[in-house]
Amino acid sequence: MTSFAAAVNDAMLMLAERDDTVFVGQSVRYDGAAIFHSLEGVPMRKRIEMPVIEDFQLGYCTGLSLTGKLPVCIYPRMDFMLLAMNQLVNHLDKLPMFGWRPKVIIRCRVGSKKPLDAGPQHSQDHTRAFQLMLHNVRVDEVCTPAEV
Repeated sequence: MTSFAAAVNDAMLMLAERDDTVFVGQSVRYDGAAIFHSLEGVPMRKRIEMPVIEDFQLGYCTGLSLTGKLPVCIYPRMDFMLLAMNQLVNHLDKLPMFGWRPKVIIRCRVGSKKPLDAGPQHSQDHTRAFQLMLHNVRVDEVCTPAEV
């Protein structure tokens, strides 16, 4: 049986085979978060490292998608995505109402609570809230290797 981490890495490698894919986020080019290792084997030329600038990151990825790229917008934890809500709710989710069809894959993790609880700033699961808020953005919760 494939581990969850291996299944995610396989999915990232599959996406990397596409000419139009670019991986954008924190710890995509430089190790510093667990999410870095999920990109093992993805060519560095397809990775764009971002500073801690979550709102801009999603806006940048939305712009990339409008130019024909398929950005994989990576946040180390879901709590950091709260800082990108302006871009998510007011832009990415609403552009289809004006005839635009941006395609952005947003990837994040819910921080673990075991063996060490990182606290409420790093381990909240906002999946249901995003599902209720967004009308044109599909929100999937992926918990098992088979779901990846």
